[in-house]
Amino acid sequence: MRNYFTAFQMTQSMFCSLPFPCRDWDEKCRLYMMIFLPAIGLEIGALWVFLDWILKICNIPKMLCAILLCAWPYLATGFMHLDGFMDVTDAVCSWRDLEKRRQILKDSHVGSFAVVWSIFLILAGFAAFASVKEGTNSWCLLLVPVLSRCCSALAVMNLKTMSTSQYANTNNYPKWHNVFLIFLIIACTGFGFICFGKYGCALLAVLAGYGIALKKSYDSLQGMNGDISGFCICISELCAAIVFACI
Repeated sequence: MRNYFTAFQMTQSMFCSLPFPCRDWDEKCRLYMMIFLPAIGLEIGALWVFLDWILKICNIPKMLCAILLCAWPYLATGFMHLDGFMDVTDAVCSWRDLEKRRQILKDSHVGSFAVVWSIFLILAGFAAFASVKEGTNSWCLLLVPVLSRCCSALAVMNLKTMSTSQYANTNNYPKWHNVFLIFLIIACTGFGFICFGKYGCALLAVLAGYGIALKKSYDSLQGMNGDISGFCICISELCAAIVFACI
């Protein structure tokens, strides 16, 4: 139990920029970190819904609401996943050979593809939230980051990792972690449709967006790492925002 508590602290401090008093770190507990990713997503989702409620109560202009709601997932993670998105787009869009693509992936410099696609990502997110209709049920945003992180945890635990990844030497994840995460995906999606009605479609968009992004990036780079995880989270949450706006 102590290992899991330490792993939660590690996950909280690594994948979330929200203040957290405990910051213990133990490499032996890295195996247990992935199971807590959905908990981080739940924190981010809860504050996302709360932010939307506060903005409506304060009668903030719609355009300002849109930029704040668009920015929140990036702010809550310290732009970690956006950084991964930029690295992957630079690598994948270069159309070089595999070795060169992997070199670009780890290059600390920002390329033109990363800049262009990041602008598109943020503008698309802003446009989606600016297009949300009055009276839309924003409670489905609570589960969007949960599902994106469930998918991320499953991908990291089950796909072949790159040798340069921080997860390269991490294996033998407890088998029940996979079962729990799959159950959580099914439960959250079902709960979303039962409680939020048609807005549950935004949760399906998370799964579809993550799957498409993962196939494209994993096939191109022939391996999994944290950057690909961030790339897929950004894409999946954008898909959710677009569907959310269109309903």
